[in-house]
Amino acid sequence: MHSHRPETLARGAEPARPGTLHARSVIADISVPPVPGRVVRFGRGGRPDVDLSVAEGDLRVSRRHGELTYREGKWWLRNTGQQLVRLPRGRMMHSSSGPIPLETGYTPLFVRGSGYREHLVELYVTDHDERGGGARQEDATLPPKRWPLDDEERLLLVVLGQHYLLYEECPRPLSYRQAAMELDYVCGEGVWGERRIERKVGAVRRRIERGGDFPYSVLREDDGAGPSDHNLLHNLLRGLVESTTLVPPDLELLDGDVDD
Repeated sequence: MHSHRPETLARGAEPARPGTLHARSVIADISVPPVPGRVVRFGRGGRPDVDLSVAEGDLRVSRRHGELTYREGKWWLRNTGQQLVRLPRGRMMHSSSGPIPLETGYTPLFVRGSGYREHLVELYVTDHDERGGGARQEDATLPPKRWPLDDEERLLLVVLGQHYLLYEECPRPLSYRQAAMELDYVCGEGVWGERRIERKVGAVRRRIERGGDFPYSVLREDDGAGPSDHNLLHNLLRGLVESTTLVPPDLELLDGDVDD
Protein backbone atom coordinates (compact mmCIF):
# COMPACT_ATOMS: atom_id res chain seq x y z
CA MET A 1 0.00 0.00 0.00
CA HIS A 2 1.35 3.40 -0.93
CA SER A 3 1.91 5.75 2.02
CA HIS A 4 3.04 9.33 2.22
CA ARG A 5 6.39 9.72 3.97
CA PRO A 6 7.36 12.82 5.97
CA GLU A 7 10.26 14.79 4.61
CA THR A 8 13.31 15.33 6.80
CA LEU A 9 13.41 18.90 8.09
CA ALA A 10 16.01 20.73 6.05
CA ARG A 11 18.11 23.50 7.52
CA GLY A 12 17.54 26.80 5.76
CA ALA A 13 14.53 25.47 3.83
CA GLU A 14 11.71 27.72 2.65
CA PRO A 15 9.26 28.65 5.42
CA ALA A 16 6.71 25.91 5.97
CA ARG A 17 3.09 26.55 5.15
CA PRO A 18 0.58 26.96 8.01
CA GLY A 19 -0.31 23.69 9.69
CA THR A 20 3.01 22.00 8.92
CA LEU A 21 4.04 19.61 11.70
CA HIS A 22 7.65 19.56 12.88
CA ALA A 23 8.46 16.62 15.15
CA ARG A 24 11.76 15.88 16.84
CA SER A 25 13.25 13.33 19.22
CA VAL A 26 16.81 12.96 20.46
CA ILE A 27 17.67 10.79 17.46
CA ALA A 28 15.52 12.11 14.58
CA ASP A 29 13.47 15.02 13.26
CA ILE A 30 10.88 15.33 10.51
CA SER A 31 8.69 17.95 8.85
CA VAL A 32 5.26 16.99 7.51
CA PRO A 33 2.89 19.16 5.43
CA PRO A 34 -0.79 19.36 6.48
CA VAL A 35 -2.36 16.87 4.07
CA PRO A 36 -5.80 15.51 5.07
CA GLY A 37 -5.51 11.89 6.15
CA ARG A 38 -1.74 12.07 6.68
CA VAL A 39 -0.61 9.89 9.60
CA VAL A 40 2.71 10.27 11.42
CA ARG A 41 3.74 7.45 13.76
CA PHE A 42 6.43 7.53 16.45
CA GLY A 43 7.93 4.89 18.72
CA ARG A 44 10.87 2.58 19.38
CA GLY A 45 10.68 0.89 16.00
CA GLY A 46 12.32 1.98 12.77
CA ARG A 47 10.98 2.43 9.28
CA PRO A 48 8.55 1.37 7.97
CA ASP A 49 6.89 0.88 11.39
CA VAL A 50 7.33 4.52 12.45
CA ASP A 51 8.21 7.85 10.89
CA LEU A 52 9.97 9.23 13.98
CA SER A 53 12.18 6.95 16.07
CA VAL A 54 12.03 7.51 19.83
CA ALA A 55 13.91 5.77 22.65
CA GLU A 56 15.79 3.15 20.69
CA GLY A 57 16.80 0.37 23.08
CA ASP A 58 14.23 1.12 25.80
CA LEU A 59 11.97 -1.92 25.76
CA ARG A 60 9.33 -0.18 27.90
CA VAL A 61 8.53 2.02 24.90
CA SER A 62 6.27 0.40 22.29
CA ARG A 63 7.49 -0.02 18.73
CA ARG A 64 4.49 2.11 17.68
CA HIS A 65 3.84 4.27 20.69
CA GLY A 66 1.77 7.09 19.24
CA GLU A 67 0.46 8.68 16.09
CA LEU A 68 -0.64 12.05 14.77
CA THR A 69 -3.35 12.31 12.11
CA TYR A 70 -4.20 15.45 10.15
CA ARG A 71 -7.96 15.98 9.82
CA GLU A 72 -10.45 18.81 10.26
CA GLY A 73 -7.62 21.32 9.92
CA LYS A 74 -5.69 20.02 12.94
CA TRP A 75 -3.15 17.38 13.94
CA TRP A 76 -4.75 14.87 16.35
CA LEU A 77 -2.55 12.99 18.84
CA ARG A 78 -3.31 9.44 19.98
CA ASN A 79 -1.40 7.11 22.31
CA THR A 80 -1.07 3.65 20.75
CA GLY A 81 1.55 2.29 23.17
CA GLN A 82 1.47 0.40 26.46
CA GLN A 83 3.02 3.16 28.56
CA LEU A 84 1.45 6.53 29.36
CA VAL A 85 2.25 9.69 27.43
CA ARG A 86 2.58 12.85 29.53
CA LEU A 87 1.55 16.24 28.13
CA PRO A 88 1.98 19.78 29.51
CA ARG A 89 0.24 20.65 32.80
CA GLY A 90 0.50 17.04 33.94
CA ARG A 91 -2.11 15.70 31.53
CA MET A 92 -1.75 11.95 30.87
CA MET A 93 -2.82 9.94 27.83
CA HIS A 94 -3.53 6.20 27.93
CA SER A 95 -4.11 4.02 24.89
CA SER A 96 -7.82 4.13 25.78
CA SER A 97 -7.86 7.95 25.81
CA GLY A 98 -9.51 9.71 22.92
CA PRO A 99 -7.35 11.66 20.44
CA ILE A 100 -6.67 15.30 21.26
CA PRO A 101 -6.01 18.16 18.81
CA LEU A 102 -2.69 20.01 18.87
CA GLU A 103 -2.78 23.78 19.02
CA THR A 104 -0.44 25.79 16.81
CA GLY A 105 2.96 26.38 18.36
CA TYR A 106 5.05 24.15 20.60
CA THR A 107 3.87 21.03 22.46
CA PRO A 108 6.34 18.78 24.29
CA LEU A 109 5.27 15.27 25.21
CA PHE A 110 7.03 12.63 27.27
CA VAL A 111 6.88 8.87 26.74
CA ARG A 112 7.30 6.80 29.91
CA GLY A 113 10.27 4.42 29.68
CA SER A 114 12.28 2.17 31.98
CA GLY A 115 12.63 3.20 35.62
CA TYR A 116 12.35 6.96 35.96
CA ARG A 117 13.22 7.62 32.32
CA GLU A 118 10.98 9.75 30.11
CA HIS A 119 11.67 10.26 26.41
CA LEU A 120 10.95 13.71 24.98
CA VAL A 121 9.12 14.20 21.69
CA GLU A 122 8.91 17.84 20.60
CA LEU A 123 6.01 18.84 18.36
CA TYR A 124 5.60 22.19 16.64
CA VAL A 125 2.71 23.19 14.39
CA THR A 126 3.38 26.22 12.17
CA ASP A 127 0.97 29.11 12.57
CA HIS A 128 -0.39 31.42 9.86
CA ASP A 129 1.78 34.37 10.93
CA GLU A 130 5.08 32.49 10.65
CA ARG A 131 5.46 32.49 6.88
CA GLY A 132 7.91 35.35 7.20
CA GLY A 133 10.52 32.90 8.51
CA GLY A 134 13.32 34.76 10.29
CA ALA A 135 12.07 38.26 9.46
CA ARG A 136 11.24 38.93 13.13
CA GLN A 137 14.58 37.87 14.60
CA GLU A 138 15.41 41.46 15.54
CA ASP A 139 12.15 42.06 17.40
CA ALA A 140 12.27 42.56 21.15
CA THR A 141 11.73 39.44 23.27
CA LEU A 142 8.24 39.20 24.77
CA PRO A 143 8.50 38.84 28.57
CA PRO A 144 6.52 36.16 30.41
CA LYS A 145 3.15 37.11 31.86
CA ARG A 146 3.72 38.16 35.49
CA TRP A 147 1.15 39.04 38.17
CA PRO A 148 1.50 42.15 40.38
CA LEU A 149 2.10 41.60 44.10
CA ASP A 150 2.60 44.18 46.83
CA ASP A 151 5.53 43.85 49.26
CA GLU A 152 3.55 42.03 51.96
CA GLU A 153 2.04 39.58 49.48
CA ARG A 154 5.45 38.84 47.97
CA LEU A 155 7.02 38.19 51.37
CA LEU A 156 4.16 35.93 52.42
CA LEU A 157 4.18 33.92 49.20
CA VAL A 158 7.98 33.55 49.31
CA VAL A 159 7.69 32.11 52.82
CA LEU A 160 4.89 29.75 51.81
CA GLY A 161 6.59 28.79 48.53
CA GLN A 162 10.29 28.66 49.45
CA HIS A 163 10.57 24.99 48.42
CA TYR A 164 9.28 25.95 44.96
CA LEU A 165 11.89 28.71 44.68
CA LEU A 166 14.61 26.18 45.50
CA TYR A 167 13.28 24.14 42.56
CA GLU A 168 12.92 21.05 44.72
CA GLU A 169 11.36 17.92 43.31
CA CYS A 170 7.64 17.67 44.17
CA PRO A 171 7.54 20.83 46.34
CA ARG A 172 4.64 21.57 48.68
CA PRO A 173 3.64 24.78 50.48
CA LEU A 174 4.44 25.45 54.11
CA SER A 175 1.42 25.24 56.37
CA TYR A 176 -0.06 28.52 57.60
CA ARG A 177 1.21 27.65 61.09
CA GLN A 178 4.76 27.11 59.80
CA ALA A 179 4.57 30.31 57.77
CA ALA A 180 3.37 32.32 60.77
CA MET A 181 6.32 31.09 62.84
CA GLU A 182 8.80 32.04 60.12
CA LEU A 183 7.17 35.43 59.57
CA ASP A 184 7.45 36.08 63.31
CA TYR A 185 11.20 35.65 62.92
CA VAL A 186 11.42 37.88 59.83
CA CYS A 187 9.03 40.67 60.84
CA GLY A 188 8.77 40.43 64.60
CA GLU A 189 6.46 38.39 66.80
CA GLY A 190 2.77 39.15 66.54
CA VAL A 191 2.89 40.97 63.20
CA TRP A 192 1.55 37.95 61.33
CA GLY A 193 -0.81 35.16 62.31
CA GLU A 194 -2.60 32.27 60.64
CA ARG A 195 -5.85 34.22 60.16
CA ARG A 196 -4.04 37.15 58.53
CA ILE A 197 -2.14 34.75 56.26
CA GLU A 198 -5.40 33.06 55.25
CA ARG A 199 -7.01 36.43 54.41
CA LYS A 200 -3.98 37.62 52.40
CA VAL A 201 -3.70 34.40 50.40
CA GLY A 202 -7.44 34.44 49.73
CA ALA A 203 -7.27 38.00 48.42
CA VAL A 204 -4.41 37.13 46.04
CA ARG A 205 -6.23 34.03 44.80
CA ARG A 206 -9.45 35.98 44.12
CA ARG A 207 -7.61 38.78 42.31
CA ILE A 208 -5.69 36.35 40.11
CA GLU A 209 -8.81 34.32 39.35
CA ARG A 210 -10.62 37.47 38.21
CA GLY A 211 -7.81 38.09 35.72
CA GLY A 212 -8.90 34.97 33.88
CA ASP A 213 -5.55 33.92 32.39
CA PHE A 214 -3.78 32.12 35.26
CA PRO A 215 -2.71 28.64 34.08
CA TYR A 216 -4.09 26.73 37.11
CA SER A 217 -7.23 26.79 39.21
CA VAL A 218 -6.78 28.75 42.44
CA LEU A 219 -10.39 28.95 43.71
CA ARG A 220 -13.00 26.38 44.61
CA GLU A 221 -16.11 26.04 42.50
CA ASP A 222 -19.25 27.70 43.85
CA ASP A 223 -20.65 24.36 45.01
CA GLY A 224 -17.59 23.63 47.15
CA ALA A 225 -16.39 20.79 44.94
CA GLY A 226 -12.88 20.57 43.58
CA PRO A 227 -9.39 20.41 45.02
CA SER A 228 -8.64 21.24 48.65
CA ASP A 229 -7.29 24.62 49.72
CA HIS A 230 -3.82 23.08 50.10
CA ASN A 231 -3.88 21.96 46.46
CA LEU A 232 -5.17 25.36 45.37
CA LEU A 233 -2.28 27.01 47.21
CA HIS A 234 0.06 24.59 45.43
CA ASN A 235 -1.46 25.71 42.10
CA LEU A 236 -0.99 29.37 43.04
CA LEU A 237 2.67 28.98 43.99
CA ARG A 238 3.43 26.78 41.02
CA GLY A 239 1.97 29.30 38.58
CA LEU A 240 3.74 32.26 40.19
CA VAL A 241 7.11 30.52 40.08
CA GLU A 242 6.69 29.19 36.53
CA SER A 243 5.79 32.69 35.31
CA THR A 244 8.81 34.18 37.15
CA THR A 245 6.50 36.38 39.19
CA LEU A 246 8.41 34.83 42.10
CA VAL A 247 12.11 34.16 41.49
CA PRO A 248 14.95 32.65 43.60
CA PRO A 249 16.47 36.06 44.53
CA ASP A 250 13.20 36.73 46.40
CA LEU A 251 14.45 34.25 49.02
CA GLU A 252 16.68 37.08 50.29
CA LEU A 253 13.49 38.48 51.88
CA LEU A 254 13.75 35.66 54.43
CA ASP A 255 16.98 37.13 55.84
CA GLY A 256 14.96 39.63 57.82
CA ASP A 257 16.34 42.75 56.12
CA VAL A 258 12.97 44.06 54.99
CA ASP A 259 10.84 46.96 56.12
CA ASP A 260 7.88 46.11 58.34
